[in-house]
Amino acid sequence: MIQQSVTHRAGLQWRTASGRSGVERKTAQETAIGISFDGRPHTVLMASPSDLEDLAVGFTVTEGVAPYASIAGVSLEEAEQGFLADVRLVGGRPSKARPRSLEGRSSCGLCGVQRLADAMRPMPRVESRLTVEHEAIQFAGEQMEARQSLGRATRATHAAGFARPNGEIVAVREDVGRHNALDKLAGALMRQGIDAANGFILVTSRCSFEMVEKTARIGAPIIVAVSAPTDLAITKAEEAHVTLIALARADGHTIFTRPERIVERVDATPAWEFA
Repeated sequence: MIQQSVTHRAGLQWRTASGRSGVERKTAQETAIGISFDGRPHTVLMASPSDLEDLAVGFTVTEGVAPYASIAGVSLEEAEQGFLADVRLVGGRPSKARPRSLEGRSSCGLCGVQRLADAMRPMPRVESRLTVEHEAIQFAGEQMEARQSLGRATRATHAAGFARPNGEIVAVREDVGRHNALDKLAGALMRQGIDAANGFILVTSRCSFEMVEKTARIGAPIIVAVSAPTDLAITKAEEAHVTLIALARADGHTIFTRPERIVERVDATPAWEFA
């Protein structure tokens, strides 16, 4: 809920036309979220304190710790320093998560990963024949602003959304961290029984390679980003067979990989019928 993630703070505003005046702003909370597996501490994420079960589930799957079917449940506990989320795995399944030595900051998807091999793991391949029209991507983007209650209140958060092939948004999650927002969305989709292969992901941030990896690990064939992608994101999207679309604005978008999934709208009425 937005109420959990917002604090009211006083400030002193200065404007060229009017000088100084007192203001009150809604600020986004950034809280330590400890994630453990079967009671074994793994990492601490700096995140917005909402949709934490979604976050824990999504992190478990997108980090390659365990598939969703192996998650027996998530226990949440509020602590003095933040929140603790313990993911229980079926049969005490051993954790295969990348070892981390420090907290995952809200701006970083791989903070604390200790080895280069763990940072640059092979990508899973997404084999999908899904096609989406350009207009559906535009339609989905138009809906995102209205679905970001925390972002409108604070102007300090990112969002990740999932859309059907026709562009209808069915789920959105927000967080101070772009990676956390995508993990929350991934967890929400799995917990609601929504197959990520049957639609596309939208993110209100730049597209780095970790965002592509998380998209591939939940089986989504398309990711659409508002800002530009990194070169490595494009390379990894090609490796994962993910369609990477970026610079998605009101006037259009740019396709960087797998363009065959994005098609022109087919007019249902042939032109000759108007003759």
